[in-house]
Amino acid sequence: MAGTIRVEVVYALPEKQKLIAVEVPEGASMLDAVTASGIAEHFDGLDPARVSMGVFGKVEPNPAGRRLAEGERVEIYRPLKADPKSARRARARRASQG
Repeated sequence: MAGTIRVEVVYALPEKQKLIAVEVPEGASMLDAVTASGIAEHFDGLDPARVSMGVFGKVEPNPAGRRLAEGERVEIYRPLKADPKSARRARARRASQG
């Protein structure tokens, strides 16, 4: 019989942050841990099946297939409000005009 591992799940908005430690079965995926944590219940509109996730700052393209190891932290990422390149260009344009 497989054991369990302890991982953390974290999500943050500018006005609210939440970190939840959860025990999941060995071999659990990132998506399994997020679901088991219940973190979506703390944030309106958070759909774990539709958000980007990563482990320790590294984006994972397939959260449902990425198996977790003891002590890892699953980070749920918010969508960007603006493309970083476009925002940088706009700031540079404003700076050169003023």
